[in-house]
Amino acid sequence: MADMELNRTAAYQSWLAGLKDRIRVSQLRAAVRVNTELMQVYWQLGRGIVEKQREAGWGDALIEQLSRDLSAAFPQVKGFSRTNLFYVRKWYLFYSGER
Repeated sequence: MADMELNRTAAYQSWLAGLKDRIRVSQLRAAVRVNTELMQVYWQLGRGIVEKQREAGWGDALIEQLSRDLSAAFPQVKGFSRTNLFYVRKWYLFYSGER
């Protein structure tokens, strides 16, 4: 009976609301960190593709092979298709100012 009365007190409700807010803020911060890390990985990936194509002259075959290799190494990750890797390359070229 005391437990039912506890959840009705203003002090408990206030404390609970504060906990919920902290959890939501923490979840948001974690999502932002994950997205930041992913953007950095994609930036480095795009730069690496561009550099290898220029320096080694590997051309578009690089993207095809890289797609197969990364997809095999990380089957749970859906972002390594040939098309997505071309987009990563284009995204890097656009925002880096390189042509």
